[in-house]
Amino acid sequence: MPLFSSRRERWLWLWALAVVAAIFASLWVGGQLAEALRDHELLDEVLRAGLFLLGLVLLGATTVVMGVWSRPGGVGIAVAIGIAAVYLLVFLRIGVLEERSHLIEYGVLGVFVYAALAERALQGRRVPMPAVLAIVGTSAVGLLDECLQLFVPDRVFDPWDILFNVLAGSLAVG
Repeated sequence: MPLFSSRRERWLWLWALAVVAAIFASLWVGGQLAEALRDHELLDEVLRAGLFLLGLVLLGATTVVMGVWSRPGGVGIAVAIGIAAVYLLVFLRIGVLEERSHLIEYGVLGVFVYAALAERALQGRRVPMPAVLAIVGTSAVGLLDECLQLFVPDRVFDPWDILFNVLAGSLAVG
């Protein structure tokens, strides 16, 4: 039996892996970039707003593309709009760039993991509770990300970041 149930599932897992690689690559440069931005206040504000909007657009685009592939009905569209509203409100309340980035990074990861698991289930493979598995998988990557920060200079382990990772994965899958 092949590892992947379809070509689409394989691509979704590869995209999820690319997101994980980007998250882990940011362990070494993410903190330095944030610190450099803080040294230039005006540049910091402009880049913060720009990066936030870009991340929000990319997260929205990822969600829309996944939604088009799954062809949701009226209730599904209403739920998606509600989740988008929650994302927007959470983003507006979070003032720290690093915390916002967690919502974007793990939101995109959650979308890809859930889509891959749902595709696998559609192809007849046994996948118990794909949404729960996607949230758990995304949360596990977030936990590993935080634990690795214990060993990276200028990075700090923060339990709140783990909570943001779980929240982002849950919102994306929901």
